[in-house]
Amino acid sequence: MQLYITHYNVFQMNAHIIEARRYLDNAREVLSDQAKKEDGIYQDRKYVKMAGHTAYVGVLVALDSFLGKKGRGRKDVDWYKQQLSIQDKKLLGRFLAVYDTLHLSMSYDGNPSALVAKAGLEEAEVIIHWLENRMAEA
Repeated sequence: MQLYITHYNVFQMNAHIIEARRYLDNAREVLSDQAKKEDGIYQDRKYVKMAGHTAYVGVLVALDSFLGKKGRGRKDVDWYKQQLSIQDKKLLGRFLAVYDTLHLSMSYDGNPSALVAKAGLEEAEVIIHWLENRMAEA
C-alpha cells in the first residue's frame, strides 16, 4: 500500500496530531481534577472511564489522519489492527496495548489503578509521537 501525501494532507495531519494531544491532555485533566487519587488508586470510576475513553479516542484521531478512510462502514478495532499490521508491527503492538489499557481496562472496566492509567497514557503518547515523526518525514 503506497501512501501519497500532499502538502495539504501534511497540514491536515498536523492539525489531527494537535487534536489528539488535546484529547490526552483532557484525559489527564479529568483524572487529576475529578477522579480523586488516594494512595495510587482513583476513587471515582466514572471519571476513570471517561478519561480512558477520551485518551483512546485521541489515539484514534491521530491514527485516522495517518491511515485514511475505510471503504465502507465504520472503523472497528480489527480494521485498525489490519492496517497497522501492514504499516509497522511495533506500532501494532503499542496500539494493542493502548486498546487493552485505555479502552477495555479503563473505559469499560473502570480500573482504578493510577499505574494502569499512567501506562496507558504513556503508550498513547508514544503512538502519537511516532505518527508525528512519520508524517514529518513525508
